[in-house]
This record gives sequence, structure tokens and C-alpha cells, in this order.
Amino acid sequence: MIDHVRDIASVREATDRLIETVSSWDNAALAEPSRLPGWTRGHVLAHLSRNADALVNVLRGVPMYKDAESRDADIERDAGRPIAEQLADLRVTADRFEEVCREPADWDRTVELRNGVTDRAARVPFRRWVEVALHHVDLDAGYELEDLPEEFTAREIEFLADRWSGRPEVPPVTLRLGHGGDHPGWRTGGTEGEPVVLEGTAAELLGWLAGRGDKGARLTVVSGGGLPELPPL
Repeated sequence: MIDHVRDIASVREATDRLIETVSSWDNAALAEPSRLPGWTRGHVLAHLSRNADALVNVLRGVPMYKDAESRDADIERDAGRPIAEQLADLRVTADRFEEVCREPADWDRTVELRNGVTDRAARVPFRRWVEVALHHVDLDAGYELEDLPEEFTAREIEFLADRWSGRPEVPPVTLRLGHGGDHPGWRTGGTEGEPVVLEGTAAELLGWLAGRGDKGARLTVVSGGGLPELPPL
């Protein structure tokens, strides 16, 4: 069950954790490459600030971004700012997002995100938590998939397993938590092709689903034709 109030608090905790990491940087550290191809750490932080504003738009019922081009241009514009400006922007936009989340609202309403994707308003705080948590890992600053809160990892595995369900380019996949024995699991992928069963830790499963870390290289392929390749998120 989605608890948006709890998720709002989790977003704040994740944001504070990320800001604590970034607060020790200088401008040179900000210019170093992130784990996302073509993006510096500055690009990641700029994206996080602009994403907070975009999700405020979603909750207010206006388009998330003007268009894809302006979204990308805003990130590029803000990526090279000094660390003090990046930190100030992160804090201000995080506060703005939290303020909007705490306004009286119908949390069961349907909202529209990018590319025609819709969701319940109540899931928007979790979507923001995903952005902050995974991009903290993308900063390549010592915070890894294994450091993510257990609750977050389990929920994001379930969320992404559902996202890849029904995709014809992905074979039927069963994901099992742990190695050997009877463990909790998830199903994802389409209905065509040789079924695959994968086992691993929660961090390894999330890494494959989210295209992070070693992207599932340490998962055990219990049966099937090998580790499937997922489309980009």
C-alpha cells in the first residue's frame, strides 16, 4: 500500500543524505564524471533540482516539462554552476517539493508525467525518492546500491519488475532474492522466448533492473539462456 506521507519523509532523508555527501566537494569534484554516460556530477545535481521542480508541476496539474529539448537544455545550462549554487538549488527545490506535497490534495487523482505516462498522485513522492536515491549512487561518491534502505530496494525492485512486464523484447524472467532455497521472488518480462530464472542479492537484482552497478553481472542464472539485456530506463 502506498503511504505518501511516509514517502515524503523518506524523500527528505534521502535528500539530506545526498546533500551531506555533496557538501564536502569543491568545484573540481563537481566537474568529475558521474556514472551516467556523458554526464558530470554537476549534470546529475542539476537534473535532481530540475526534476524536483518538474514533479511540483505534476502535482499542480501542469506539464512536467515544456518539452524534451528544454528539459535537456536546462540541465546543460545548470550543470557547470559552482558547488555553492548547486547546493542552494538542491535545498530550495527540495523544500518547494515538500511544501507542495504537504498541501491538502486528492492523492487518489491521476497525474501525468513525461511521454504520456500517468500514475496516482500518491506515488509521486516515491518517484522522487527513486530519483534522489539512484542518482546518489550515480554520483560515484562512495554511496552504493548496497547502501540503499532495504524498504526502498524492495519497492523499487517491485516497481521496475512491473515496468518491464509485458515487454516483448524481454523474455519471461523470474527473480529470486537470495541464492538457493525458497526465497521471495518477482516476475517480469514478456511471454515470448525461453524463460529465465535469476537469483541474487537485493542490490544485484536492483542493479540489473535499473541498469546500475554491474548491471546484474553477479546474478546467478539458474535456468534459461543467460542474463537478458534490458532496454534503457
